Amino acid sequence: MDCPACGSPVTLKVGPDRPLSTSLSDAVLAAEEDEHIEVTRDCWDCGWHETRALRVTSIDTTAGDETAVERAAFIDEITDELAAIGSVDTLEETLAAIRRQRATNPATTDTDDPTE
Repeated sequence: MDCPACGSPVTLKVGPDRPLSTSLSDAVLAAEEDEHIEVTRDCWDCGWHETRALRVTSIDTTAGDETAVERAAFIDEITDELAAIGSVDTLEETLAAIRRQRATNPATTDTDDPTE
C-alpha cells in the first residue's frame, strides 16, 4: 500500500503481541473469538500514521469436501516428489507415462472435477 499523504510505501505492523513478520491474514486466521487485532501503518518518508483495531466477533467454519482435501494432499505430495527430480528426461518420461495411462484407462479421465 502507498501512503495516502505522499504516495511512498508504508509499513504494516500487526500487533501488539505478534512478531513483526506476522501478516494481517495470518493474524486474522489465528485469532480467537472476541480477540482484538491492532493494525498499524506508518510512512517513514512523511510521518503519516494510522492505527486500526479489529475485533473478531464470530468464527464460522464449514466442513470441507473430504475428497477435495484428500486430492489436494496427493497433488502436494506429487508436486514435492517432482520438484525433487533433477533430470528433465526423467520428468518427461514421467509425464509421458501419466498421459499413456490416462489415455488407456477411461476411469482416470472421467471425473466430476471441472478443472480437468
